[in-house]
Amino acid sequence: MAKRIAVDPITRIEGHLRIEAQIEGGKIVNAWSSSTAFRGIETILKGRDPRDAHHITQRFCGVCTTVHSMASIRAVEDALKIQIPDNARLIRNLIMGIQNVQDHLIHFYHLHALDWVDIVSALAADPAKTSQLAQSISDWPKSSTTYFKGVQEKIQAFVNTGRLGPFQNGYWGHSAYKLPPEANLMAVAHYLEALEWQKEIIKIHAILGSKNPHPQTFLVGGMSIPIDPDSQNALNADKIAHIGKLLKQARTFVEQVYIPDLLAIASFYKDWAAIGAGVGNYLSYGDFPMDNSGSASSLYFPAGIILAKDLANLLPVDEKKISEYVTNSWYTYAAGDKKGLHPYDGETTPKYTGPKPPYEFLNTDEKYSWVKSPRYNDQPMEVGPLARVLVAYVGGNPDVKGAVDFVLAKLGVGAGALFSTLGRTAARGIDCLVLAQKNEIWLQQLADNMGRGIYETFNKEKWDPSTWPKEAQGYGFHEAPRGALGHWIRIQNGAIANYQAVVPSTWNAGPRDPLGQLGPYESALIGTPIADEKNPLEILRTIHSFDPCLACAVHVFDGKGTEIVRIKAL
Repeated sequence: MAKRIAVDPITRIEGHLRIEAQIEGGKIVNAWSSSTAFRGIETILKGRDPRDAHHITQRFCGVCTTVHSMASIRAVEDALKIQIPDNARLIRNLIMGIQNVQDHLIHFYHLHALDWVDIVSALAADPAKTSQLAQSISDWPKSSTTYFKGVQEKIQAFVNTGRLGPFQNGYWGHSAYKLPPEANLMAVAHYLEALEWQKEIIKIHAILGSKNPHPQTFLVGGMSIPIDPDSQNALNADKIAHIGKLLKQARTFVEQVYIPDLLAIASFYKDWAAIGAGVGNYLSYGDFPMDNSGSASSLYFPAGIILAKDLANLLPVDEKKISEYVTNSWYTYAAGDKKGLHPYDGETTPKYTGPKPPYEFLNTDEKYSWVKSPRYNDQPMEVGPLARVLVAYVGGNPDVKGAVDFVLAKLGVGAGALFSTLGRTAARGIDCLVLAQKNEIWLQQLADNMGRGIYETFNKEKWDPSTWPKEAQGYGFHEAPRGALGHWIRIQNGAIANYQAVVPSTWNAGPRDPLGQLGPYESALIGTPIADEKNPLEILRTIHSFDPCLACAVHVFDGKGTEIVRIKAL
């Protein structure tokens, strides 16, 4: 007999997400993804100066801050045909690159690892055996028996307080956990180390962006950070050296802690290489330009489309084929809710028709989410590190291909294992690894430019709005940590006439479309085994593998202040 359950809210994500699932025979046979809260950005951009848009779009989210600046600025630069200086390209690559590295590592340890790691089990571990395990997989210096005994004592003291905070409602002791106590203790130790690591690494954003979060040095036409070897208030040799030290620290932790932990944990969960595949279609816009040519071939991560898991055919991306549907979303379109709109013509008109709280289940036969349903040529597409890595792998990026082949060989699985929850998690580690290594190369190139006396970071040629055409439109793409991010802008008489953002979690979290096609979250849950319906840990594993950011995905604003739904914080 089928049973329907709801998980609301999905925790350890940014924003508000509800998953409803129908379970039969111990497996999920149907699923619905719903964003249950809204916020406003896109509508309030209308009428504003396009050069200010990136400051506002950063506020889509408190986590994905730099990425919206990048996509927004690129959209304006595309509309006005502005080329940036080489130093600006390198500084942007560095800011984006370390954003991905930090974001991926935080996601693995602090948002996703506890789906696989049982903290309580770590209390029963033998510190000496934990030390042997750690030293067998890595040269990381913090691996002595004394060290792990100290970590274990710290965990026990925390448990003894009875104030477990975010760990209070974990699924500790769940039958789906497979790690031995020693592996759990090692993972918890690195969870704590990663907290300190990320605090230091993100100082790179403070140096290059003046602050974090929400860096301030992005600028239409380049970057506002000056380069001057003789000024302490500019980017100079001392700051380059400090950034280099932090980048090396970042790469070392990724290579000696993150990747070994990822492989060690994955080796106990190989069955998840056959769970959570999803729609099987993948989209990557490509990113990290290697020169200023603007050509697709200049991108470190190539752009491409993969359909039906066919790795033999990499298709080009045509942004004209992108559309958004609201058939099952709490919006309405003037031309009808079954028609898809290209982002240039996008509308953001809220129309909530869902139940009033409290409610047991949503009426999923009608509209049931604040997220729209993006489609590429009317096909649902998964975006994110897995899509980016697959496209780069097929597209011939040697760094990605080498890292993928290494991980597959270590785990003893074939390329087909990438189409899964486990593959999605592994791809995030691969993406993190190659960018941690590439960041140091970009920094050296920036230092070389400075050594040759090349200091320019800003192209002021089209900064004056009087030089702009009366009407212009452009789009900006960025491969954010969570995947393909696109901003579209229409400019009329020097002001924003329309603005739409289609973010990674909109692609992945969107509900069904007019054809009844499930979104990636929904599709990935089909077939997932559930050991305990009252404690559906397995749902978290697959959903967290996408790293949801629903704050980015919902951009609604009701200018009249009408209450559409009330959220109760517990």
